[in-house]
Amino acid sequence: MTKNKLTCPTLMIQGTTSDAGKSTIVSGLCRILLQQGEKIAPFKPQNMALNSAVTIDGGEIGRAQAVQAQAAGIEAHTDMNPVLIKPNTDIAAQVIIQGKALSDMDAVAFHQYKPVAMQAVVESYTRLAKQYNAIIVEGAGSPAEINLRDRDIANMGFAEQVDCPVIIVADIDRGGVFAHLVGTLELLSPSEQDRVKGFIINRFRGDIALLQPGIDWLETKTGKPVFGTLPYINGFHLEAEDSLSNQQVLTETKLKVIVPVLPRISNHTDFDPLRLHPQVDFEFIGPNTPIPNADLIILPGSKNVQHDFNWLVEQGWQQAIEKHLRYGGKLIGICGGFQMLGKKIHDPLGLEGQAGSTTGLSLLDFETTLEKDKKLTRVEGKLSFDDVNVSGYEIHMGASHGKALECPAILFNEHPNDQLTDGALSADNLILGTYLHGLFENQASCNSLLQWAGLDTPETPDYRQLREAEINRLAKIMEQHLDMPGINQVLFK
Repeated sequence: MTKNKLTCPTLMIQGTTSDAGKSTIVSGLCRILLQQGEKIAPFKPQNMALNSAVTIDGGEIGRAQAVQAQAAGIEAHTDMNPVLIKPNTDIAAQVIIQGKALSDMDAVAFHQYKPVAMQAVVESYTRLAKQYNAIIVEGAGSPAEINLRDRDIANMGFAEQVDCPVIIVADIDRGGVFAHLVGTLELLSPSEQDRVKGFIINRFRGDIALLQPGIDWLETKTGKPVFGTLPYINGFHLEAEDSLSNQQVLTETKLKVIVPVLPRISNHTDFDPLRLHPQVDFEFIGPNTPIPNADLIILPGSKNVQHDFNWLVEQGWQQAIEKHLRYGGKLIGICGGFQMLGKKIHDPLGLEGQAGSTTGLSLLDFETTLEKDKKLTRVEGKLSFDDVNVSGYEIHMGASHGKALECPAILFNEHPNDQLTDGALSADNLILGTYLHGLFENQASCNSLLQWAGLDTPETPDYRQLREAEINRLAKIMEQHLDMPGINQVLFK
């Protein structure tokens, strides 16, 4: 493929490692540029994540790009993340191109497919470039993975394709920051080294004067500037691509909520509003960990429902859930977690492994059949038990049928498939299942669900406003600690 002539100012943020801060810095730059009056868009050529969002055009992208779109003041669109990889086993993943699931591939098959995927990447980038004044691009992992250099579309392969400048970020909190930066640069080709315009050091704690000799050495050694050192931001929260956190706000009055960390847990960002809720004691429960008593257990989404259900049983969750319900505790299943509540999960096409069926928890009278076509919709409706407004999005491949669905959890205002209801509510009012992600982001529905779970007077913060405040906080800190005139010069050269 011939190189694409740069059609609008573009800057790519790459990292020395995963979780170096690329997503966060792209979000902050998008908000700063928005505040400067620029029409800005985020972009990530290739993303590997199990946290995803449904876009305005009815497709699926990484959750981080949806947050970056909010930072840019625009609606999320599939062109912002044209290649999304969602692992469903240790050796295979679902490949999503421009928002739509293509097929499952192992690493070798996807490597062979990359030239085709690059065409989709360039198409999406070009469309964005025609609509926006500037584009801030996020790389994936590290550009120095020499085993992945051939046919790369996620880092320097893309930067070379569109001929854009690059800034590399490293996390000093991990240690070895100068080795990370110099080593990464050394492993790049001469042309790739030339397009690296400088560095950002992230998550620094302490007196910057103690770091300055290292910065001076780095700039002399590489001939490239450090555009700034960002401090470690205590209590900072933006939705992550995949990393889990038990960070929460402490308070005296608590509703205890626990969620099992399934091997293929997906969209765990569903629970960020609960982790940050001042009246909720939230905890992710990992493998081989005692299952504590709780007021509410939530079974999360899964990219491999049958495999994760078997893991759940092996870890003792079935007995713990049955005991929990006997004592009057509440249980919610979301998406794959909802499917686990039923009697059977059928996979006749072998979409998640060997074709066949798995017995579920049998807590609700319904069965689910996995289907090839994925359902991707944004929806609005009301909770069936108190008529409170609820909104969210569906990302699932299963269709559920059975008597339990005659008592739904949600009544839709409208649905693209003329579907009137969603999920199920048990006759004893202890179990709620739904396909909707994002249930807790709406203040009214979160209050209602927490009250249903046993919290007397829930006072849920406005999660979108919290996210806005965090984005603005991030942008202010970045403006204080980064050489924004220098970064603007690189972007708008």
